[in-house]
Amino acid sequence: QLQASGGGLVQAGGSLRLSCAASGRTFSAWYMGWFRQAPGKEREFVAVINRPGDSTYYADSVKGRFTISRDAAKNTVYLQMDNLKPEDTAVYYCAIRLAPSHYYRNDSHYDYWGQGTQVTVSS
Repeated sequence: QLQASGGGLVQAGGSLRLSCAASGRTFSAWYMGWFRQAPGKEREFVAVINRPGDSTYYADSVKGRFTISRDAAKNTVYLQMDNLKPEDTAVYYCAIRLAPSHYYRNDSHYDYWGQGTQVTVSS
């Protein structure tokens, strides 16, 4: 019900745009977000956007470089990643939470997950 795409290999300083298309019940989600997991590390919050699209939140490590957006007509959330760094290398997962919550940074509060897309940034 969540299909992520757009990952790849890019040099440091480059850009990538991830997409995550929602279908079925997931299109009515309140929060659509991105998490990532690097090898040997726990999954971490990256960014989230609410249903109206008027509230976005970012991890400090990506603030100013990544931009999350949402196309309601296409039921798709995007993550524009600019000025990528080697430490951004990870598998990126999109996720949705159906209801509002204060715990949007906590991956255990999300209801559905996409399959993950690999982002590799070379130095």
